[in-house]
Amino acid sequence: MVYLVGAGPGDAGLLTLRGAELLRRADVVVYDALINPDLLRLAPASAERIYGGKRSKQQRLLQGDLNELLIAKAKEGKTVVRLKGGDPCTFGRGGEEAQHLAAAGVAFEIVPGVSSVAAVPNYAGIPLTHRDHCSSFTVITGHEDPDKEESGIDWAQLARTPGTKVVLMGLKRIRQIADKLTAYGLVPTTPVAIIRWGTTARQQTLIGTLATIADLVEQTQFGPPAVTIIGDVVKLRSTLNWFERRPLFGQRVVVTRARDQAADFARALAEHGAEVLEIPVIRIEAPTEHVPLAEALAGLNAYDWLVFTSANGVAQFFQLFFKAFTDLRDIGGVRIAAVGPVTAAKLRELHLNVDVMPDDSVAPKVAKALAAFESLENRRVLLLRAQEANPELPRLLEEQGAIVDDIACYQTVAETEDETGAGARLLEVGADWVTFTSGSTARHFHARFDLPRLLQQFPRMKVASIGPETTKALTELGVKPTLESKPHTVEAMLKAMENQVRKG
Repeated sequence: MVYLVGAGPGDAGLLTLRGAELLRRADVVVYDALINPDLLRLAPASAERIYGGKRSKQQRLLQGDLNELLIAKAKEGKTVVRLKGGDPCTFGRGGEEAQHLAAAGVAFEIVPGVSSVAAVPNYAGIPLTHRDHCSSFTVITGHEDPDKEESGIDWAQLARTPGTKVVLMGLKRIRQIADKLTAYGLVPTTPVAIIRWGTTARQQTLIGTLATIADLVEQTQFGPPAVTIIGDVVKLRSTLNWFERRPLFGQRVVVTRARDQAADFARALAEHGAEVLEIPVIRIEAPTEHVPLAEALAGLNAYDWLVFTSANGVAQFFQLFFKAFTDLRDIGGVRIAAVGPVTAAKLRELHLNVDVMPDDSVAPKVAKALAAFESLENRRVLLLRAQEANPELPRLLEEQGAIVDDIACYQTVAETEDETGAGARLLEVGADWVTFTSGSTARHFHARFDLPRLLQQFPRMKVASIGPETTKALTELGVKPTLESKPHTVEAMLKAMENQVRKG
């Protein structure tokens, strides 16, 4: 079976529920150049991903070869998703591909997508119709079949037709298009908007008139992919431009935390207008030595305190806890300390009360907060954290008289895969921000990209640290962060970045 799926015009959130469902069970994904690469993550890790894009001189597969590829993969008994930008059958050649599948006897389904015809003007604050301006719109392609002897567009009729005019893929011919429309009677002062990379954080909008737009395109070197809107509705942009006014619009932000933890932060950044490059540099794995943690679980009732220094520690510890025990009450009568609000929130999800939460995540303040709650003399403390953690905290607790078992319940290892191409894009164009949420993300990012050198290559790039331990790791690399969030959460980091951008 082949599914011709519309991926929408760029914003991953515009993929339909049906499209997402099919991607999750695909054996093969054949995708276009302009689809959001984040959508490929919806497909199973085992799925074969094949680039079938065609962008001017970068064409990889001829259309005929692509048609045969779809047929061949389907006849191997595979579920094939042909992921196409926008809507498959709106200037997307989906109808041609479906014809070839039908002729070969291959079953197919066409899954409509959100077309750039409607989505891009909306994201630029330009409604295609409006009761005060027009009640119709016309869509044409500015890139017709090159084998046609003459244009299939009746330019005289188009100029006479009232309403908004939408031109897809016509940027290279914008002067000819403007000249033809004015020659056939459309007034030269008719407003024109050209939007490139619409619905993405890279979106840019150029405003002019039929008389000026071609010169503006040349002066600004405005390039494709672009959608052109012609008509009085363009005047509404000054009031309705919601997307490009978001606080982080135009900012390219690198998220370095582990993939399974990055989703909420990346989503929040995108909702605030940022272009997000997800480059996970670590992944969480079980510790190298399993015996110490198993022994700690077996003797859990002997401890007076459980101390968690990260949400990762909470997740990994309780994943193993519930393999050994079926009742949360088996945790015993221990007190619980959590370093940071995120760690505390993770514990509260399990309906566990947090007795102590230090205001700061640095070791001296953690030890001081515990000692302030009660004397640690001869108290048994189970410290649950990363395998490569700093030895300062257990030493400080022991100085307070505590008997400390410093147990690794997880380890962070380097992540080097670049399945969406975000790492390659960073090296090509840089970023406005690189965000670090732990010392390990800073160290692993540096090992992969050489952070000081990257900052020299892209001088406008700024560094955001989530807290003192992360800042300490960055300082050891010779990097002073632009900001350190307070409190030490990604929400506070996001707000601090917005404030920095607002100040210019």
